[in-house]
Amino acid sequence: MAKLRVGIIGCGEVAQLIHLPVLQSLRDRFTVTALCDVSALVRDTVGEVWGIGARYADHHALLALPDIDAVLVANPNAYHAATARDAIRAGKHVLIEKPLCIGLAEADMLIAEEARARVIVQVGYMRRYAPAFTQAKALLAAGGPIRLARVHDVLGRNALIIGEVADVIRPTDLPASAATALAAYTQSSIRDAIGDAPQALQNAYALLLGLSSHDLSAMRELLGYPKRVLYAAHRGADGRTLSAAFDYGDFVCQFETCIDAIARFDAHIEVFTADQVVRVQYDTPYIRNMPGYLRVTDRDSNGLARVASSLAWQDSFAIEWQAFHASITSGTQPKTTLADARQDLTLFQDMVSAMRAGG
Repeated sequence: MAKLRVGIIGCGEVAQLIHLPVLQSLRDRFTVTALCDVSALVRDTVGEVWGIGARYADHHALLALPDIDAVLVANPNAYHAATARDAIRAGKHVLIEKPLCIGLAEADMLIAEEARARVIVQVGYMRRYAPAFTQAKALLAAGGPIRLARVHDVLGRNALIIGEVADVIRPTDLPASAATALAAYTQSSIRDAIGDAPQALQNAYALLLGLSSHDLSAMRELLGYPKRVLYAAHRGADGRTLSAAFDYGDFVCQFETCIDAIARFDAHIEVFTADQVVRVQYDTPYIRNMPGYLRVTDRDSNGLARVASSLAWQDSFAIEWQAFHASITSGTQPKTTLADARQDLTLFQDMVSAMRAGG
């Protein structure tokens, strides 16, 4: 089995808690050969912990290395497009943490770059690789017509969970101006994507790009792309409580999400047919190997409700990386391609239009 040499660009929370441990567990397929982060404290401490000597502040230097086959793009969201573009031009395969980018123009640029370079680019929608999700997809494909669907994601801030289980190395060596510059660049990128908008609507779009991209990407694979957005709204002073309804013709899918101050993870997709209810329940990815649940409610021979549930301990991030490896070594496209992720951005634009119109 070919062992791929990986460079990590962005060594923050998700790289430390998830990707580095996963890649170590898949050491028959991957070896991490270089790190990049703007924080010297982060890159050097992470490098020491994981025994990685090649460390860079500039991703161009990492991409110039000959002993890199693929890169993980895990730096701040606003930099995903430019970093992925540079990696593709350098001839590297790319796994991009969600969101793919901020706006449609960036997505189209990356799709064009990928076509010219003929490398594999996969977007990190790990929930779509979870066993409970793929089993649910198979069940629904074999079942009757859908009557109703619900997508629900309400959770506490990640810091509330992470603080209980991990000690993340933070970039405390960077000046305050670095955070200010990142926030300004992110805001500018969002304005480029959706035009001038009140701060609450910008925050709503940022939430769609972040947490909600997981939910709506999974919804698209499970149910298809909706015919139209019936309703979408943001509420709360900061705009970070969202609800929407999607028209699928024969049924409607309800969507709801918010972030509160309770340290728990409550995310699921539930699909109703005449004969069964299929529910995929996710737990926090920041504690590795937490199981995903598949719960199916149907009826027995007397028409009474019957509930069966199963769980899988396989890490969806590990399955995602295995799929990335398989795509590279076989030359086949992953299911979470750039073109696939672009559909999320299109859907987000339609939702923003509905929010502008008052719902």
